[in-house]
Amino acid sequence: MGTSDRDRIGDPERLRVLRATGLLDAPAVPVLDRVTQMATRLLDVPVALVSLITEDRQVVISAAGVADPQAVRENPLARSLCRHVVAEDAPLVIGDACGDGRWHDLMEHTDGLAAYAGVPLNAPGAQVIGTLCVVDATARSWNRDQLQTLEDLAALIEPEIALRLARADAALGAARRQQERTFLRALLDSLEVSVMACDENGRLVINRSLRESLHTDTPPADVRSWLKNNPLYAPDGRTPLTVEEMPLARAWAGEYFTGRQVVAATDVGPRRFLVNGRPIDTPEGHRLGAVVAGHDITDSYRIGLLREVQQAVTRVLADAASSREAAAGVAAAVTDALGWTYGEYWQVDEDRAAVTRIGSWSRPGRDLSAFTIGHPAAFARGEELPGLAWERGEPVWIADTAADPASSPRVRAGLRAGLRSAVALPVRSGEQVLGVLAFAADHPQRPDNDLAELLDGVCAHVGRYMERRRAEELALALAESRRQFDQIINQLTDKIWTVEIRPDGTARPIYVNTEHTTVFGGRLHLDPDDDFIAVMLRFVHPDDHDAFRAYCATLISGERAQLEYRLIGLDGVTRWIWTRGIPRREGGGEDARLLVDGISTDVTERRQITEERERLLAQQQQQVSRLRQIDEVKTQFLRTVNHELRTPLTSIHSYLQLIRQGDLDAVTQARFLEVIDRNSTRLGQLLDELLLMASLNAGDAAFTPARVDLAALAREAVEAITAQGRAEHLTVTVHAPTEVIAWADAGRIRHALAHLLDNAVKFTPPGGRIDVTAGPAPAIEVADTGIGIDPQDLDHVSDDFYRGGAAEQQAIGGTGVGLALVRRIADMHGGSLHIDSRPGHGTRVRLVLSDTAEPPTGRQARRRSSSSARSHRHR
Repeated sequence: MGTSDRDRIGDPERLRVLRATGLLDAPAVPVLDRVTQMATRLLDVPVALVSLITEDRQVVISAAGVADPQAVRENPLARSLCRHVVAEDAPLVIGDACGDGRWHDLMEHTDGLAAYAGVPLNAPGAQVIGTLCVVDATARSWNRDQLQTLEDLAALIEPEIALRLARADAALGAARRQQERTFLRALLDSLEVSVMACDENGRLVINRSLRESLHTDTPPADVRSWLKNNPLYAPDGRTPLTVEEMPLARAWAGEYFTGRQVVAATDVGPRRFLVNGRPIDTPEGHRLGAVVAGHDITDSYRIGLLREVQQAVTRVLADAASSREAAAGVAAAVTDALGWTYGEYWQVDEDRAAVTRIGSWSRPGRDLSAFTIGHPAAFARGEELPGLAWERGEPVWIADTAADPASSPRVRAGLRAGLRSAVALPVRSGEQVLGVLAFAADHPQRPDNDLAELLDGVCAHVGRYMERRRAEELALALAESRRQFDQIINQLTDKIWTVEIRPDGTARPIYVNTEHTTVFGGRLHLDPDDDFIAVMLRFVHPDDHDAFRAYCATLISGERAQLEYRLIGLDGVTRWIWTRGIPRREGGGEDARLLVDGISTDVTERRQITEERERLLAQQQQQVSRLRQIDEVKTQFLRTVNHELRTPLTSIHSYLQLIRQGDLDAVTQARFLEVIDRNSTRLGQLLDELLLMASLNAGDAAFTPARVDLAALAREAVEAITAQGRAEHLTVTVHAPTEVIAWADAGRIRHALAHLLDNAVKFTPPGGRIDVTAGPAPAIEVADTGIGIDPQDLDHVSDDFYRGGAAEQQAIGGTGVGLALVRRIADMHGGSLHIDSRPGHGTRVRLVLSDTAEPPTGRQARRRSSSSARSHRHR
């Protein structure tokens, strides 16, 4: 060390300032410890130190990454790199200490030091009293950004140095307060909670977290001006707080409080805070200022609010005796829970020609007659807010009814009643909009997409209930229709009958309306063992016997038939009767029964009765089919949710419980958090797949076709699974010419390929082979040597949520949506999906795209995908 270096290090003024800080004898200093810990994280180094340089030694006062800080507490100056930083008053950067001759001798006495970077720590008088340095055990290159980061971290320490010097020198009171404010700003900006504070002169400080929450970069002014320009609201989100009611003003007035909720309006929507506040007083009672700390609870509040809404809606739906009662109850539950004023439910009519209001609720004490009385209770598609939500299939907002002079008549009526904002949300069942939930409030409210997404789950719950309730009401209506049908039949002069064809060709009467005498000219009495054909032949005109027997033979053969013949009644009168018979089979196998339903009537009455009966039969069959479909989809979906959602949720819950119990070392806690993160990612991927399936089923999935090289996509997909290490025990080969050009949506094709390769990898044992072929059809084929698919599963593997027996038996994970999504993607492109497989001989899946010059438009593709999904479900 040269003479000039010794002079700088031994400078009496520097040493006086150093000792005046009190850091040489101070216990642990939390600010310094936080800085060294931040340095190790931000610069990715194992060790960070804060050192002070006296006239003869280096004293380490904060160390991060050192197992025993006391072991490195003091070093002679001869073994110190930090003395050079102090002597030169400049940063020192060493990339490879071992390979640099200047430091070779020093490294012999320093274990684990190969790279070094240090910057000066300055006192307010520009004296360098120490260093902030980082050390690495291996050689490395330090860039300018890293050195700047180190200097920025050193700047966080300097307020602490200044503060300590200010405290030591009472004559520098003004400087002390300035340093304290500087330190306070640095400290507050390092906190994750939102903090606002003011001093006795009304100067305001807000930290970085609060600025980010409020989405503002405006520097704080004095307290009163800032509070006037940044209004806060009561927990209802609507009532503005006066300046005196705001948390900081109340704390300045001497109030202590915790857990108060306030709402702040920001450019990205309202934010809700849970705040604590208190005054800052000297021991003598002099008011120095006030401080308020807040936690942003917007997300947790929304989740809690949604939970309350869901619980209220669930209770309403459980207690409702009809769809109309459920509609009014749901409107009331959601409106009341969210603090709005008015809610209503609109149901899409059976013929889908209009949407009709079937339930509404308004807050007690509010007179909304100007809005609710004298206005239509039904609108066409696209008309007014309910019709718009029905037409678009997405939420429709009106932020401020007073801001739109060209608004619709119903919006203007709401404005006259004091309603200032409104939103309408579609209620879906799969791809179809069943109804619309609409709400209005007394205050303007900007569109809140987060709230709309949360309410989408409520709408889905309501949609499932309304569909089930409508099915039940249709079933009841059908039963009532049957009763009315019997009443009508008993009022008719026609003969309605049902017979069962016995194995010997005779007909056992099942139902004959014998109450009327018009056809037979008197009341006909039948016994259950009678042969209806033989009975009828007694009355059929002799000249029509052969025709009547041929008619009966056609029915017995299982074919429908009709005949006009003459019948001689009990009163001796001959009448022309038009009779129609429709055979139907019930059951299967040996228990199969052949029934024939028929009607014998005057010619003038035949159309009315036949059409009525056929309509009722068709309605019944349609309802039964729809109920079976709903039950099948529900069962498949619940099985998937139970298997794929419950397992990661259970894992997350278990590991969270272990973490909450504490007493975990950092490595174990990190491993537990990694498991939680992995399962959370798994849940997110599953929800993404389910949402994509819903989007494709609804026909509103994005479709952007262009010229695409299928060969390149195939190679990219194989490279992806190889890079992920998922196929390291398999041989994966791509067979493709230079280019295979097709008109396709590249993103959708990548998604399909990812599913096909994922299935191939999952179901192919180690040592197997996967071949990916891009052909000129255009088509892509994925073939593997895996376990194959059982024949009974082959026709269903591309059904929604279907998982084959092999996957269930071998506990191979999956949701059952992969091949269903691939099939919909093929349909979207006007193509097809072909699957060939045998157990034990692998599987070959071929995705064939349309070979037309250009694909269908996005809207046509969505319709095609939606139509295909419906036809596949009804297969």
